[in-house]
Order: sequence, then structure tokens, then C-alpha cells
Amino acid sequence: MKLPSEAERLRIYIGENDKFEGRALYEVVVEEARRRGLAGSTVVRGTLGFGAHSLIHSAKILRLSEHLPMIVEIVDQPDRIAAFLPELDSMIGEGLVTLEKVQVILYRHEKPAKP
Repeated sequence: MKLPSEAERLRIYIGENDKFEGRALYEVVVEEARRRGLAGSTVVRGTLGFGAHSLIHSAKILRLSEHLPMIVEIVDQPDRIAAFLPELDSMIGEGLVTLEKVQVILYRHEKPAKP
């Protein structure tokens, strides 16, 4: 797959314990993005954060939190992201979803052959 230089980044802020049909929501989102052939997805686990309820979730040793923030990022063409949004909406009970334009500088599948 080749990405145009102008693309979009879908950023999904959810909690580590959020579920969809009994499974970790962040895993379901990534698997569905892959199934739909989106260009790629990455999950980042946060160490500290709060959301709409203003409850602090922290990874500090003395305060073991099992509900740390998770960020799922997906970059692809705007039309492919738009087609994914209704499915995403049906999966997320609580969270935040943002969308922004990005400039793709490099997207490679394998190392180029040496001359």
C-alpha cells in the first residue's frame, strides 16, 4: 500500500480496561483496522492521565492502577478513515476520538535493495 503525502491520523483515547464484547477494546480496534486494510495502527500505553470524570490514572508503584490510558493511532487516507468511523463509534462507550491532517514523509514495507 502506498500512502499519499496528505493523510489523516485518527487518535483514540480509551482506558486499558475498556472492553468490547468481552475483549480489550484497544485490541479489537487494531484488529478491525487491520481487517479493513488500513495502512497501520499503533497502541501506546500512558503512564498518567485523566479524562471526562477527572479521575487520575497513574502507573506509580505505590498506586497500582489497572486502568491506565491507552492511545490507539491509525494513519491512512481520509476516505478510508471516514469509512472506519461508524464501526469505531459502535465499539466505544467512553473515550475521546480526534482526527487531524498529517503529512506522510515516509511509509515503507521493507528495506530498499542496496545498489
